[in-house]
Amino acid sequence: MTNKPILAITMGDPGGIGPEIIAKALAHADVYESSRPLVVGERRAMEAAVRITGGPLEVRTVADPGEAGEHPGTIDLIDLANIDIEAVGRSRVSAEVGRAAYEYVERATALALNGAVGAVVTAPLNKEALSEAGWVGVGHTELLARFAGVPDKSVAMMLASNRLRVVHVSTHVSLRRAIELVTPERIVTAARLAGETARDIVGREPHIAVAGLNPHAGEHGLFGSEEEEQISPAIDQLRAEGWRITGPLSPDTVFLRASRGDFDAVIAMYHDQGHIPSKFAGFDDTVNVTLGLPIVRTSVDHGTAYDIAGTGKASEANLLAAIQLAADMARNRERRGAAAGLR
Repeated sequence: MTNKPILAITMGDPGGIGPEIIAKALAHADVYESSRPLVVGERRAMEAAVRITGGPLEVRTVADPGEAGEHPGTIDLIDLANIDIEAVGRSRVSAEVGRAAYEYVERATALALNGAVGAVVTAPLNKEALSEAGWVGVGHTELLARFAGVPDKSVAMMLASNRLRVVHVSTHVSLRRAIELVTPERIVTAARLAGETARDIVGREPHIAVAGLNPHAGEHGLFGSEEEEQISPAIDQLRAEGWRITGPLSPDTVFLRASRGDFDAVIAMYHDQGHIPSKFAGFDDTVNVTLGLPIVRTSVDHGTAYDIAGTGKASEANLLAAIQLAADMARNRERRGAAAGLR
């Protein structure tokens, strides 16, 4: 990999907006200044997306990732030739689009694992379509973990924007269950993953903040005991491991402080505590980063948008942010690897 990493960009659901936002994103010449994009998808769907969006782009099929991403105005593509989207139809759930999307992720992950590309960037897929194709109850994160040979419980998600990076102790559970899941073990795991990924993003040892669960971080037990009984022991362990950790901090100020640059990432105790400030901090440029994988993976923070697929109306802003973050992370990871090799 050079200082311009090769990024495998998966097409996602070929019947959704994935091909169109890729076409619009790769019409930005400055993408090629910091990375070498390589689309993993289907040529007919990609050419149709270029026509729909009206971009002055040429689609070129390549076999070797090393040939990709050198020429602005050209979309280099590994063509799996696995679906005729005009015949299958856009904006509908089907086994065909689920199977195609699965195969794009599988190929891109393999390229990253063998070092042929520096990172994977994923356009959205549809979980229902995956289920129709036989992969029930899984999405991108579960597929990536499976392909990389990593247990599902060892991976997590970071919401990352230019201003704020957040990792959650729990996500899609009830608030009552979320409180039960605030344990030292889960907090330590989330913070380790956040620290390892933040290191790739900022290019140095990160400063991690840990939010409290209760108002004012419990006010020394006045508003709850979770901070003293669950969160502080986790922080003590993390400090003993060498992490730079501050907390537990009042949830009503920690995200503002992080957005101003005091911290490189925040550990949120539950879904809405972390998601709400993340959306306010940068709705268009907040992307998903998968933590706990041996590869770099970023993703758009939106779905397949079947309601506007085929119209060319979908915005490429979130994909551009995911591409830029993947390029930065891949470069920083390469620099750290090179520095370690010189020691």
